[in-house]
Amino acid sequence: MKLPPGLSAPPNSVCKLERSLYGLKQASQQWNHKLCSVLKASGYTQSRADHSLFTKGSSTAFTALLVYVDDLVLAGNDMKEIERVKALLDAKFKIKDLGVLKYVLGFEVARSSQGILLYQRKYAIDFLDEFGLLNAKPTSTPMNYTAPMSKDAGSPLSDLTPYRRLIGSLLYLTNTRPDISFAVNKLSQYLDCATDIHFKAGLHILKYIKGAPARGILFSTASDLYLTGYSDSDWGTCPDTRRSVSGFCFFLGSSIVSWKSRKQLTVACSFAEAEYRALALATCEGRWLTYILRDLQVPLHRPITLFCDNQSAIHIASNPVADILTKSLASGPFAKIHCKLGMHDIHVPSLREADRRESSS
Repeated sequence: MKLPPGLSAPPNSVCKLERSLYGLKQASQQWNHKLCSVLKASGYTQSRADHSLFTKGSSTAFTALLVYVDDLVLAGNDMKEIERVKALLDAKFKIKDLGVLKYVLGFEVARSSQGILLYQRKYAIDFLDEFGLLNAKPTSTPMNYTAPMSKDAGSPLSDLTPYRRLIGSLLYLTNTRPDISFAVNKLSQYLDCATDIHFKAGLHILKYIKGAPARGILFSTASDLYLTGYSDSDWGTCPDTRRSVSGFCFFLGSSIVSWKSRKQLTVACSFAEAEYRALALATCEGRWLTYILRDLQVPLHRPITLFCDNQSAIHIASNPVADILTKSLASGPFAKIHCKLGMHDIHVPSLREADRRESSS
């Protein structure tokens, strides 16, 4: 290291580095600050919805850069800009260009005329090999629906480390496997009290993955740019907390782009309330997706369509009667809601009767 200013030492002296910069607590923050400043100075805009996304665009060209620590992914339709920013980053940080994206952070990318497939085959196979299930018989579903899961089921494990490693790896696999999201979310609730039943259920998920380790998400080239969401819930099914499960997924055209399965934070008192909470969670996700798509210069020409299979939750979401208590309304909507409040004017009939008498005379 170069000597800091003010330190007296013989000429051409250097400091011996006793500790790696990667071991310093502030190293990651300083690295991110330096990278962000370089990209912003080069004309890139940092997304407010996802701080790891940087974009630069014009009426005819667009470039996006995604950052994960010191791994960067570049995409866009302006090859001159892509080459320019790669040269800039190489001059500043001495990067290594790996060429066309094929593998990054455990994700594999395959391209064809039908679209781009994102999958984790190598990650899944290494995972199966670690737990000795490469030759196991595949299962048809990720979880046995005839065996309800609870905290007290089975005998407690003496060592929780293998179970936690199993669930942690499965959680990362859900990034391209929405079909196992519910099962993994269910088992992740027992990390501090896992039993042999829970561990067996985790291995059951691995056997399901064994049947199709290369299954992933296809981003179709023929997909339209309409965002559609689906929301659902399961009321009070957790035998330990009696809390409900929320689930949603969003499609951009025919391609799934977001999904989640999670237990609700509070106990719902009715099926309609559970559905409404799931609907609210999906709405927040839909809004976030619109911000991301706006940063990627993907225009949405119509509102998001969000489907829910519970009429009571839909009526709660529309909430027409309470509008009169929360906002100013035009005469038409005001009169429509006003008549539903159960209010009456006892003088109106007599006045109308008097008017009829005067008109008849």
